[in-house]
Amino acid sequence: MRALHDDPQKREITNRRHFSFRLNFFFFIVFGLFSILIIQLAILQFVEGPTLSAEGNKKSTRRVLIAPIRGNIYSSDGTPIAYSTSTQSLYFTISPDFKTKKSEDAEAIAQRLYEIFEELGDPQYAMTVEDIIRQMDLEFRRNVISTPRRIKSGLTSEEIAYFMEHRSEFKGIDIIEESVRNYNEDTVAVQLVGYLKKYRGVRDSIDFYKAKGEEEDSLYEYLDEEDVGFDGLEYMYQDVLRGTNGVKQYPVNNAERIIGPMEITNPQKGADLYLTINQNVQLKTEEAIVNHIKKISTSPLSFERAEFAKTGYAVAMEVETGKVVAMASMPDYDPNIWAGGRITTEDYNNFQTALGNGTIREVYAKYDSDKERAKHPSSLVPPGSTMKPLSILIGLNEKLFTTETRYNDNGVFYFGKEGHKVPIKNASDHAYGKLDPAKAIEKSSNPFMAAMVGNKLYEKYKGIKGVDVWDSYMKQFGLGVLTGSGLPGEITGTIDYYHEAENASSQSALIRASFGQQARYTPLQLVQYASMLANHGKRMKPQFVNEIKSTDGTLIQGFKPEVLNTVDLPDSYWKEIEAGMSRVGVQGFDGVSYSFNRKTGTAQSSVAGRMADNAVFIAYAPAENPKLAVAVVVPDGEFGGWGAAPIARQIFDAYDYEIGLNGVPGKSKQTSSLPDGAAAQ
Repeated sequence: MRALHDDPQKREITNRRHFSFRLNFFFFIVFGLFSILIIQLAILQFVEGPTLSAEGNKKSTRRVLIAPIRGNIYSSDGTPIAYSTSTQSLYFTISPDFKTKKSEDAEAIAQRLYEIFEELGDPQYAMTVEDIIRQMDLEFRRNVISTPRRIKSGLTSEEIAYFMEHRSEFKGIDIIEESVRNYNEDTVAVQLVGYLKKYRGVRDSIDFYKAKGEEEDSLYEYLDEEDVGFDGLEYMYQDVLRGTNGVKQYPVNNAERIIGPMEITNPQKGADLYLTINQNVQLKTEEAIVNHIKKISTSPLSFERAEFAKTGYAVAMEVETGKVVAMASMPDYDPNIWAGGRITTEDYNNFQTALGNGTIREVYAKYDSDKERAKHPSSLVPPGSTMKPLSILIGLNEKLFTTETRYNDNGVFYFGKEGHKVPIKNASDHAYGKLDPAKAIEKSSNPFMAAMVGNKLYEKYKGIKGVDVWDSYMKQFGLGVLTGSGLPGEITGTIDYYHEAENASSQSALIRASFGQQARYTPLQLVQYASMLANHGKRMKPQFVNEIKSTDGTLIQGFKPEVLNTVDLPDSYWKEIEAGMSRVGVQGFDGVSYSFNRKTGTAQSSVAGRMADNAVFIAYAPAENPKLAVAVVVPDGEFGGWGAAPIARQIFDAYDYEIGLNGVPGKSKQTSSLPDGAAAQ
């Protein structure tokens, strides 16, 4: 057996067999590895290839969004109120190799740009070296590194030509066409239209713009330097006006240098708004307020003199449609001061009191100090005697009296406990004798309202229930609730009659509310209320936009009147208040060619220990087939018949001339009556 195993020949044969097996096994393993490699290469090429190729292109391509062109805003006759124009702007992008020596590079580039701007630029857009460096945002306070920084807008053709010719000398410099917002020089309804701010300045403070930060579609993604609506219709219709972004794409190498042609997709302009505001009626309204305030503040007539009057507010709304044809908050300002989405500290200090829309929110006139301002009322004042037509409607509907009831107005009505009686008197202590409801409106009798409405409502319901009933009527007529306009910043007014009921008595709350105290309402609420008196109980939604159209004029959305709620009352009730409103004494309407119903108000408000008299006036015309309702408020304006009514007269006249209270514009009548060949002046 040992001899067999020690046989060299057999041992060699065995070794050869083992070697052959190992070699074959090695080649099998190698073959298997190569097979796996080939399969992986095939997967990479045919399966994952397109995805990897796209990723590679993405890494070697830079995309820069171009802000959209904002849509225009027109008055009802097609006159531009807010419009966008194109301008060429110079942008600067920080490259990766710029960071290591940014101070030296920045100063050198800024100095060079400054010299070019000085030589070839428009002096209106002059910049210092410090201004240029600040716009570069090298500390990334406003932008990330990849965001292009706008250095200057309004480039001249000479500047553009120079930068295009010497492009290779300016690393990171691009010229981009973008839009600039312009506003009508006549300052038409500026607080209603609103203004713009930079997106980066509002993205963290306004919920609407916070949500825009989550946008993933590049067409709608907001840019930091983009101008966006901040107030008024500019904000309310931001999505409609904005349009869609443009995109600029260019290939770059690993050093972030452009290595190929640039591809540009132009931004798309937003839709245009055509407002219900009639430019000429609006301008006449603004002019009437300014001129009348100047008149009454210096008038030698005691009944007309209102030395503290500084501001005025008016709204004119069509009775059957809700279209607002004029909305003025005066004084106003030139919204072009917001050009570029910024405002100087000096301009802000000068105009901050005029920025807010006093017809829908509380604003104050400009005073030298807060202490002085506290002595004067804001735009939000009590309705005063303009409440009396509604008080009569409430009294009639609650069966507190009838249209035939007579009340003896001896000049005063007392209420309260014995020994603590509170007197309610007429202005100037007048006593009007026997009054029916219509004559109580005509004479503006406080004792009638207190005794026959406020006190009887208290006696009918007792306690807070009577106040609840009163509050329900107020809200049905649009007082103490939003008007439905949708305007940003609109307030509901303030209600004090519940506070009076809690701190004094329900009786006191109802009596004082009956003749226009214990609440403060906006001019827009008052005109909505006036239109309900005119159309017999339909609360119309205030409308500001007639149509929305695309840039090529295609209609996107039209206008439809909208009734928010209705109040059904017998015709005899409406006729009763109309009889009284038709006879109210008023100044400034001598010689009018149309009939009108109206109510004056001298609304008192307590400010810093003094009682301020505020002029309030509501009216509608024509009386028989009402077309237009108007509300005017002049804080510190004294008597409504003197301080506010003459303004309303000019608004009615302007509307009659431009549109026609009877359906035919007065200007067309005037033109048709001219001799052949003559022209209207």
